[in-house]
Amino acid sequence: MRVPLSWLREYVDLPATETGRDVQAKLISAGLEVETVEHLGADLKGPLVVGQVLTIEELEGFKKPIRFCTVDVGRANGTGEPQEIVCGARNFSVGDKVVVVLPGATLPGGFSISARKTYGKVSHGMICSSDELGMGDDGSHGIIVLPPETEVGKDAVELLELVDEVLDIAVTANRGDCLSIRGVARETAIAYGLPLRDPALLDVPGPNAFGYPVKVSDPAGCDRFTARTVTGLSPEARSPIWLQRRLQKVGMRPISLAVDVTNYVMMELGQPLHAYDRHQVQGAIGVRRAQEGEKIVTLDGVERKLHAEDLVITDDRGPIGLAGVMGGADTEIADHDPSEEGAGATTDVIIEAAHFDQVSVARTARRHKLSSEASRRFERGVDPQAAAAAAQRTVDLLVLLAGGTAEAGVTEVVAPGAPHTVTMAADHPDKVAGVTYGRETVVRRLQEVGCDVYGQDELIVTVPSWRPDLTDPNDLAEEVIRLEGYENLPSTLPRPPAGRGLTARQRLHRRIGRALAGAGYVEALNYPFVSEQVFDQLGLEADDPARRVVKLVNPLSDEEPALRTSLLPGLLAALRRNDGRGSHDLALFETGLVFQPRDAARVAANLPVDRRPSPDDIAALNAALPDQPRHVAVVLAGAREQAGWWGKGRPADWADAVEAARTVAREAGAELGIRKGQYGPWHPGRCAELTVTVDGAERVVGHAGELHPRVLKTLGLPARSCAMELDLDVLERVGDTVPQAPSISTFPVATQDVALVVDAYVPAAEVEAALREGAGELLESIRLFDVYENAEQLGEGRKSLAYALRFRANDRTLTVDEASAAREAAVALATDRTGAVLRG
Repeated sequence: MRVPLSWLREYVDLPATETGRDVQAKLISAGLEVETVEHLGADLKGPLVVGQVLTIEELEGFKKPIRFCTVDVGRANGTGEPQEIVCGARNFSVGDKVVVVLPGATLPGGFSISARKTYGKVSHGMICSSDELGMGDDGSHGIIVLPPETEVGKDAVELLELVDEVLDIAVTANRGDCLSIRGVARETAIAYGLPLRDPALLDVPGPNAFGYPVKVSDPAGCDRFTARTVTGLSPEARSPIWLQRRLQKVGMRPISLAVDVTNYVMMELGQPLHAYDRHQVQGAIGVRRAQEGEKIVTLDGVERKLHAEDLVITDDRGPIGLAGVMGGADTEIADHDPSEEGAGATTDVIIEAAHFDQVSVARTARRHKLSSEASRRFERGVDPQAAAAAAQRTVDLLVLLAGGTAEAGVTEVVAPGAPHTVTMAADHPDKVAGVTYGRETVVRRLQEVGCDVYGQDELIVTVPSWRPDLTDPNDLAEEVIRLEGYENLPSTLPRPPAGRGLTARQRLHRRIGRALAGAGYVEALNYPFVSEQVFDQLGLEADDPARRVVKLVNPLSDEEPALRTSLLPGLLAALRRNDGRGSHDLALFETGLVFQPRDAARVAANLPVDRRPSPDDIAALNAALPDQPRHVAVVLAGAREQAGWWGKGRPADWADAVEAARTVAREAGAELGIRKGQYGPWHPGRCAELTVTVDGAERVVGHAGELHPRVLKTLGLPARSCAMELDLDVLERVGDTVPQAPSISTFPVATQDVALVVDAYVPAAEVEAALREGAGELLESIRLFDVYENAEQLGEGRKSLAYALRFRANDRTLTVDEASAAREAAVALATDRTGAVLRG
């Protein structure tokens, strides 16, 4: 909500020395988020005056039309002689009053004006458009043409109100009252302790039988409807400058007098209004729910198919407006066209000021993807008591500015209702804030916001009609606290109960995060929403369980309606995004939940709100939720080790992804099996299948390796990107997180190397497992330190794997024979299982 300070001062007598920054500080202290204060005309310097065009000479021979004008600016130029100005605009004629900036002036943006030669003439100044003066769009798309009665030589800075301060307020969803000058003025008056001149306090005639007929068939959707009629509007009447400028300052474009007046009153009082061309309305005005399949053409020219829940305004023909959202084109106010001498212009209007249900308007606006200034206000809450005053204010302005006549008939349809009351203990705000305010302060603050308060220890509070957000004692306590100043609340640290801390699961997740961060990975948190097309991009089979997803009824984006079954889509998107922005050496990780639908779908029951749910209620709710295991995943691209004086560096490869899985397994205390595998997005020849033993059975818990080139191309990822994903919950279940102290032996180690030649397709992990089992208890560790392939020396399709074996006994020094025997037993078992042959 944009609030001009000059408009605000009409309703609150602020000190003359108060600036926009001062008001901003006060409103922020009271709980309103004033984002910026815009200084209009801060860099504007005159002379800027009103001139009258005397002559226009069309200059020929240029690529675009150019006009050489003489303009009467009175004595503003010091001589009284006509001012010669070159101008390219076409929307003004001889005799028009225009805005002229003279040499020596400075326009917004630091644009200095001086006499200069252009198009073969000397231009002594400039005829201005609204954009050049920083006024915003006035709909003319050209030079400002002022009313004929404007005095020549008058200061245009003052006339056009070019110097002002505008507060830009981010109004929260519960403060619909502050989407108006009236609401912000009330908050300002409270903040400064000054009286408010309420613009809604008008003398309004009561309803009578002569008003335009209105029938409300849905009182729940429309509990108040006021209709007034004004006739005899002058077709030539235009919005005065002050009204146009106020609309521009609040961010609206002037259109026509009738429309401008309704917009002006809406911004002033917060009550949306609509004006109908009386001659286009056929029969009585009605308010009802739409019939399924009905259609309406709204003011934006779009034909819309209505839903049965849409609340509509009708006449005898059918819908003529979407209630609280936008009017229909059939009854649109027609503006005057000078070329037709007033033909077709609207002279009689019906003013609608109604109060519509918040939820109904919000759903209609979203259903039709049609947000308007009116719908924004109705969604957040509009003062129903202001409807009659807003209609009266509109009538008064039309009579004053357009020469109209207000008809005596007044229509007001009101559904029965009572003011909302809240019962609250007088010390409730004290308990919420932890500060002793006292009853007098609580009552005074509530009365300042418009509440009627009765009672002593227990207060009975009647909420004002403009604050529908005040529904319970905590809302009233918040009003007291914010007006007393959030900054005055004491800062106290909470005292956690003894014996509480992180669970074992939480500690494991933190250890894993620290371990991966220590290994050079950066945590990336992604949204858990995916598109089902991503499974095709990842190359998953049609029957892959990961394709079974939980879909959201109301997703944030229609393109991502499902909950993720893998962490990879989000991480790979982050990898692509960062690579596209110039970060090519990347190592990212994420731990988070994935969502797997249960075989039997259940509907969650509505939990009670008047008591704590029972264990059975919570168990039933959890049973209706999808399985949500926690996964951990990493992605890598670019250089894993940077080049420098220490060496050449190296790129990330599949082994780094496998090592990340080992890092996670070590932190979980789980023994991870690694073997050759093939799945989804990974390269078939560079994919490791990760397994653990659960209840005596081997279980696949993830994969790691280099991604398939086809997947990289489809997703736009860097070449040779790698990834790993593990089921963290399974690792936690089989792991032993009890710290194990290293065993330190006093006896020396016996090291023996062995090089085995195997077929190229035999996994190194399989050979290592056979060597480990064959070596027996004396084997302390085994390490693969060389892989060699040479067809001439080893044969086609063969490779050499060299391992370093360390043997040690806990109770003695091993002899050479004992170490050699263990080595030979290891080689024998490897030969038997994998066909390995000792090299050389």
